[in-house]
Amino acid sequence: MTTLVWLMVGLVVLPCTYIVWSFISVDRSGMAAVRSNLRRSGNAGPVASTGGVVVGSTSEAKRVALGLRLTPAGYAGWLDKLLARAGRPAGMPLERLLIAKPAIALVVSILGFLWVSRTPSTGAVLFTIFLVALSYFVPDILIHGRGAKRQEAIALELPNTLDQMLISVEAGLGFESAMARAAQNGNGPLATELARTLQDMQVGRSRKEAYLAMAERASVPDLRSFVRAVVQADTYGIAIANVLRTQAKQMRIKRRQRAEEKAMKLPIKVLFPLMFCILPALFIVIIGPAVINVMKNFVGAF
Repeated sequence: MTTLVWLMVGLVVLPCTYIVWSFISVDRSGMAAVRSNLRRSGNAGPVASTGGVVVGSTSEAKRVALGLRLTPAGYAGWLDKLLARAGRPAGMPLERLLIAKPAIALVVSILGFLWVSRTPSTGAVLFTIFLVALSYFVPDILIHGRGAKRQEAIALELPNTLDQMLISVEAGLGFESAMARAAQNGNGPLATELARTLQDMQVGRSRKEAYLAMAERASVPDLRSFVRAVVQADTYGIAIANVLRTQAKQMRIKRRQRAEEKAMKLPIKVLFPLMFCILPALFIVIIGPAVINVMKNFVGAF
C-alpha cells in the first residue's frame, strides 16, 4: 500500500478503535451509582441487572446480553474460571471481556479486509483469518498468563504463610485469628485469598464452604491439599497446630523439589540456544580466519 492509503486507513480505524474502547472501558455501573446517590428525588434512570451483575442502564444491559449471546455458555464459564484464577482484575470483568473480544476481532477483521481488497491472494486471506482468530483469543492468553504467575506466587508464599499461622496458633490464637493475622501482614495474592475467605465466613458462609471456595478460586495443588487437611482436621477434631506443622514441612519440601526440578531442566533449555546461536558465532570467530588463510593458500597454489 502507498503512504496515502495507510494514512486513510489510520484515520478511519484509529478513531473507531478509540470510540469502541472508550465505550467499553467506562465504568457505567459506578457512574449510575453516583448519579443515583446524587439524585435522591428519583429522577435517575433505571438500573438493570443481567446475569447477577448490576448494570447502570438499559443499553449496557443490552450490550452484556449481546456478549453472552455471542459466547457459548461453556466458554463463558471457562473465562470466568480464568478470571478467578487471575484474581479477577478490576479493569476487566467477565461482562466487559465478553464485549471486548468480539470488538477487537471486528477491528482486526476490518483491517484485514482492507488489506485483502488491495492485495487479493489466498495467502493474504489465510493470514487475515489467522490474525482475526488470534486477536479474539489474545485476552484469554493474557489472562491465562496472569493466572499462572499468580498461582506460582501463591505456591511460593504458602510455606512462609503456614509458618506464620503456626506461630500464631502456638501463641494461643485461633485458626481464623491466625489466618487474619497472616492476611494482614501479607501483601501477595495468598493474603488476598485469605482475607476474602474470612469475609465469606463473616457474611454467613460455613468454614468448609469458604475453604473449598478458596481452593477452587486459586486452583493451586498445594493450597488444595492444605485446605483438604484443614477440613479433615475440623471434621475429626484434630489439633490444628499439628496439621499446620506437618503441612508447612511438606510445602517447604515441595518448594525445594520444584527449585531442584527447574535447576535440572536448565541445561536442556540452554542446549538449543547454545547449539544454534552461540556455537556458530564462536566457530566463525575462531575457525573463520584459519579457513580464510587455507583458502588463500589453496588458491595461490594453483
